[in-house]
Amino acid sequence: MSTPTQLQAPPRGETDGTRHTREQALIVEGMHCASCASRIERVLARERGVQTVAVNYATQHAQLTYDPDAFMLDDAATAVERLGYAIKPLSREAETQADEDHDHAQHAWLMRACLSLPLATIVVVLVNGFGDQTWARGLAFLLTLAIQFIAGRPILASGLQRARHLSANMDTLIALGTLTAFFYSTVHLLFGGELFYDTAAVIMAFIVLGRYFEVRATGRAFGAIRRLLELGAKQARVLIDGEERLVPVEEVTVGALLRVRPGEKIPVDGEVLEGRSAVDESMLTGESLPVEKNTRDKVTGATINGEGALSIRATAVGSDTALSQIVKLIEGAQAGKAPVQRLADRIAGVFVPIVIVIAAITFLGWWLVAGDATQALVAAVAVLIIACPCAMGLATPTAIMAGTGRGAALGVLIKSAEVLENSHKIDTVVFDKTGTLTTGRMRLIDTLSAHGEQDDAVLGHAAAVESSSEHPVAAAIVSGARQHGLAIGAAGEFASSTGRGVSASVDGMPITVGRRSFLAEQGIPRDEELDQRALEAEGQGHTVVFVAWEGQVRGALAVGDTLKPNAADTISRLRRMGLQVVMITGDNERTALAVARQAGIDSVRSEVLPKDKVDEVRRLQHEGKRIAMVGDGINDAPALVQADLGVAIGTGTDVAIESSDLTLMSGDIAGVVTALALSRRTLRTIHQNLGWAFAYNTAAISLAAFGILPPIVAGATMALSSVSVVGNSLRLLRFGRNTVDAYSPS
Repeated sequence: MSTPTQLQAPPRGETDGTRHTREQALIVEGMHCASCASRIERVLARERGVQTVAVNYATQHAQLTYDPDAFMLDDAATAVERLGYAIKPLSREAETQADEDHDHAQHAWLMRACLSLPLATIVVVLVNGFGDQTWARGLAFLLTLAIQFIAGRPILASGLQRARHLSANMDTLIALGTLTAFFYSTVHLLFGGELFYDTAAVIMAFIVLGRYFEVRATGRAFGAIRRLLELGAKQARVLIDGEERLVPVEEVTVGALLRVRPGEKIPVDGEVLEGRSAVDESMLTGESLPVEKNTRDKVTGATINGEGALSIRATAVGSDTALSQIVKLIEGAQAGKAPVQRLADRIAGVFVPIVIVIAAITFLGWWLVAGDATQALVAAVAVLIIACPCAMGLATPTAIMAGTGRGAALGVLIKSAEVLENSHKIDTVVFDKTGTLTTGRMRLIDTLSAHGEQDDAVLGHAAAVESSSEHPVAAAIVSGARQHGLAIGAAGEFASSTGRGVSASVDGMPITVGRRSFLAEQGIPRDEELDQRALEAEGQGHTVVFVAWEGQVRGALAVGDTLKPNAADTISRLRRMGLQVVMITGDNERTALAVARQAGIDSVRSEVLPKDKVDEVRRLQHEGKRIAMVGDGINDAPALVQADLGVAIGTGTDVAIESSDLTLMSGDIAGVVTALALSRRTLRTIHQNLGWAFAYNTAAISLAAFGILPPIVAGATMALSSVSVVGNSLRLLRFGRNTVDAYSPS
């Protein structure tokens, strides 16, 4: 026996009082079907100190949680090697090597298929057309020998290795079936009798071809991680003593000053210190339009700088960058198992021994009852070949890999496999208002001038006064004046009444800006016509401030937090998906209802304090609703955790993103539709895959046992069953951003 692999990679640790656990991601080598993964899981789970273990056949990864005081990783290597497999720590280098090995394996299976298919065709012609001639029988033996022991060598070797360790997998069944047909035919070749070389040759050829398509398809399914890793910059221009120095990106440290030239990739996450440019963030958000970046704006590693040069300070490097975090999230989601997979795993774990027993019963039944040894052998071989736990093992992980990979390309991060099932049960979507449905920034909506006054005069005077204030309403007025091209004068003698209004002197003239009550306190009479227009603006959810000078109200300004451009369309699409939509906000009822009307939302919870949002979610859950909560702020985090599905807007705070199940990397809430539709489509694909795999095995084994399905047909359909499951999963890679899943939740 070979020396156990030494696992020296430092795992992540987590302390809990005096006890502590560690997590370790591993690469498993030598798995050929779902029963392999199940057997490794069972063996590792029995080891003392192992708390949880999940082995994913499709990704060839394992996730281990253990107590380092009771279990050593070398023990895992020893336990797994006793079964005939090998493991090593998952790392970027190991992942790269695994990708290279995968590419090599794909090429090798293609070469075996190119060898076996033509030879198998010749064997069929020889056995069925010239089976009574000695030369044809001898040539059929030689060609089948090449197919069986050259093209099919990895399959036979795997089956033999499992037998040595008293275990079995899909390769065991294939080896038993084809070798039985081969040696039975060889006996007949020597002593006379019917030959089954065509059965052994064609079955092995189809199995080899199916293995090639399976390896090729699974490579596409989890290629998203590889493509993400390739997005990162390889070098960075570091500013040292005012001079640029090109260094590997791995050498960049937090706080380093970097220069990014036009058209270059931004090497790490950072903050713009100098310069202005438009940055292509499509790899992160899925949005095609570049994002303007100015001083103090955040930039993300692997995004592409536009035409302007930028100087940035590195804020996150290495594994802390947004790209690395995205990769970790996707790896975690793809390594996890959805609850729907557990039944398939349990069945796959005992499937191979059951099939061997069924094949033995089939042989004995035909031999003893029908007295036909030849038919008994044919039926038993068909049972061994037709059984395919691979399809069951691939049904869930390939769909999860394709779904999460496609989600990442669309700016949707799905954090775990359980999220997919939870999303299918959602019937109510709850939106936070500010910063989620709305832009979160106040802007000037309208200028209302009294009779005989000019809009520019009202806005210009108000902006001059408000330029000395830091209030969001003041900032919106000043910004609005600048957008109108107005010159903002200097103000003196500034005075502020918090939350009510301000006053100042502009060019020697006192000007007051504020609420009605604030102007009334100054003895300024109301303008009835202007009041009526202001009430209409307030009815639309806007904040209105009045502007007065020389003892008279000269106009009013309507300021508001506006809906995001596609908010109403997003709400409409969610409702077409059969979902109820609710809005929660701390605003007063009139403002809340006005925003809800614009967005097309019927159900509103207004004047809800931040700390009470989680109680509102609980109340809806107590009514029997399955809640998806969409938010972006720190005060949304408890509600995101409480909800059945937490959806964070990626432009929000880190704590909101960490608390969520789904993250939309852009601020576009249309991603909620994309996320829910993609999750539903992925789960439906899993159900389709499992339905096909279970139905296929149940029907095929029965047909084979009763002699209805010949071994050659069994070999072809077995090879194609896994490919069909993977192919169905790969359809998710064509999922579009604007897809609306019309299926209502069930």
